[in-house]
Amino acid sequence: MDKRWAQDVLRCRLCETPGPPMYCDICHIHLCKACVGEHLSDLSKEHKVLPFEKRGSTPKCPEHSSNISVLYCEQCDIPICTTCASSKEHYSHKFIEISKNIDSRKEIIQKDLQELEKSIYPKYQEIASINQVQKSALNENSQKLTTEIDKHGEDLHREINTIIRNMKSNMEETDTKHLAVLDKQEDEIKHTISEITQTITELKTLLDSNDVSRVSAYKSRNDEFRRLPPKLTVSLPSFTPQKINKEQLYQQFGSLSASSIKTEEHGYTMESPGAESSPPDRPLIDVPRIITQINPECGGLLSVSCLSDEEMWTCGDDNIMRLYNLSGKLVKSVRTKSGYHPRDIAVTRSGDLVYTDYHDRTVNIVKNKKIKTVIRLQGWKPRGGRKLFKRNASGAKPPSISDRDREPVNRQTRAQTTVKKVLHAMHDENKVRERRGIETYKSGSLFTNYNIVILRNR
Repeated sequence: MDKRWAQDVLRCRLCETPGPPMYCDICHIHLCKACVGEHLSDLSKEHKVLPFEKRGSTPKCPEHSSNISVLYCEQCDIPICTTCASSKEHYSHKFIEISKNIDSRKEIIQKDLQELEKSIYPKYQEIASINQVQKSALNENSQKLTTEIDKHGEDLHREINTIIRNMKSNMEETDTKHLAVLDKQEDEIKHTISEITQTITELKTLLDSNDVSRVSAYKSRNDEFRRLPPKLTVSLPSFTPQKINKEQLYQQFGSLSASSIKTEEHGYTMESPGAESSPPDRPLIDVPRIITQINPECGGLLSVSCLSDEEMWTCGDDNIMRLYNLSGKLVKSVRTKSGYHPRDIAVTRSGDLVYTDYHDRTVNIVKNKKIKTVIRLQGWKPRGGRKLFKRNASGAKPPSISDRDREPVNRQTRAQTTVKKVLHAMHDENKVRERRGIETYKSGSLFTNYNIVILRNR
């Protein structure tokens, strides 16, 4: 490849001068210093010309791509341009300069980096090192146990082979004794048969003989031959094997002790720098202490749900859900997707806002600044998210179903099951807040004047 050609790849977009030192972060083009003025003279859109090394540092507005984000909306948690700042979507919101937001974010990033490098990362290395040691110990112990098991198996095989040899030896000894007896009788019978055969021949000769002296000298041996030899009956041995009892064999062979991995979650949990630990459980006091009173902007307050010990979501008879802190300051606001007021709100374990919309039959979740409809009900309308979860968990009829629009049971069951899964974290979240001693009350005189009264049991 021609090196000169490689160096000439970056050229000024307007005059083709090689190696331009400037860059427009909005138009994404390279410029030489002489052409910067000409480029800025194009008033059809904004420009941000920077040294090439600082390219990418100018944020574009997410809603208006041709504009530069110069402000940051604290309620919506997004960068915005001046056009956005004057729109109704950001009415009464608090703005700060984008540079200040960047500085504060970088402070957070610096703290996170320091914590990761000096605390969290070394802990992970320590845990990884411990795991390596345990893996090595596990391997060594496994080899040791394998050797011991093999040796014990050889000992057991040796004992079994000894039993087999002894049994065969006893069988051969018995066979030898029996064969000796049978061989002896067989020899005696053969001898007697030979004598009988000879006697028969002699008697036939005498019958044909006229020799008086020989015939007169004959003496019978039949009495001798009538004494038959004893009848020998050998009882053949047999082998009766015992049924192999595997369980008993396992018990006789030996056993391995139980092995497990003990997980100690809290042993490796690290406190966040500056974080306060949760207060321990304590008995509730008889008269809760009022720590603050908030006057929400909505006309009539319908529901309150705590995001943390310091912030809470509210909704009323307008279409805006508002997040307040304990000082009564509006932190963030979200408009409903349908434009109607929400019937109820709740906060998931991960901190996402969930609300039910009675008018369009939906359950919605606000996640990453966007509203997503997770359930659109057919035939009945949701009234309250938290009530739906708690009552369904006990198997009772869900109070969130409108009596006017009740549908067959099978449709209710499917919808209730889905809603229960989506709102699963709400019940646990309320329990956590009760244990921490903070609760929001939404009944009786506390809501008479549409105010929020926060009481702590301390």
